[in-house]
Amino acid sequence: MSDFVTMRWHLPECAVLLLILLCAVSLRAHSQGNYEIQVYGAATVPPHTTMLELHSNYTVHGQRYDIGGVYPTNHQEHETIEITTGITNWAEVGFYVFTSWQDGHGVQWVGNHIRPRVRVPDSWHWPVGVSLSTEVGYQRAVYSPDTWTWEIRPIVDKSIGRWYFSVNPALERTWHGPDVAEGVGFSPGAKISYDFNNVVSGGFEYYADYGRLGSFYTLHQQQQQIFAVTDLNVSPKWEINIGVGVGPTAATDHLIIKGILGRRFDWGHHSAVE
Repeated sequence: MSDFVTMRWHLPECAVLLLILLCAVSLRAHSQGNYEIQVYGAATVPPHTTMLELHSNYTVHGQRYDIGGVYPTNHQEHETIEITTGITNWAEVGFYVFTSWQDGHGVQWVGNHIRPRVRVPDSWHWPVGVSLSTEVGYQRAVYSPDTWTWEIRPIVDKSIGRWYFSVNPALERTWHGPDVAEGVGFSPGAKISYDFNNVVSGGFEYYADYGRLGSFYTLHQQQQQIFAVTDLNVSPKWEINIGVGVGPTAATDHLIIKGILGRRFDWGHHSAVE
């Protein structure tokens, strides 16, 4: 999690942020599929740095039966490798490899995604961190009926004293699959956390899939998850996040345990100039 200078809001800057969010509404939303359960911060990986992350998620209580040829999620173990490299002080590119293990199916490759992201440079002195991520990728039909998807994720975050806030109003469009004709959907995520000390932070993360813009699902059909999470800031080179999440709606996996273990690797000279 990066540090942001606490600054006073100004109306013109708020209007620019709102415009960015509205312009991003061009894309059908899905949940993250429980492969990479994370609310993004606005900071990008610095240039000449690579971030290697392992996302481990286990569904303790999920869907128990095949639906339309898609494997049930109950007792699935998902391991996702994420490799992100900084291109400039304001841009990065990430690559994902999704895998799944389940009794009866063994270890399976699920798919791959690529995710470029840009952010507002610190030199602009905005009162909040802002970045924009776009993610495109493939996943096998036995794990997701929509095999090709495209996501746009605006990211806004802010640190105020020991408090940290982040909002990810993600949007996604299906390119191939049964939902290709359903248009644009809305899949927001949010995080609030508190630094108890220099090492331990705790808080909550929220994930949802409300359905198509202009015609949201009923509450019964929506996917909503709330995670109690802990972040361990043991070193600037390490990222550690663990959490337990519950899904209160019928369409959501009801109990998930998640963890993120990340390590930064520097491989060149870092410039202090944006």
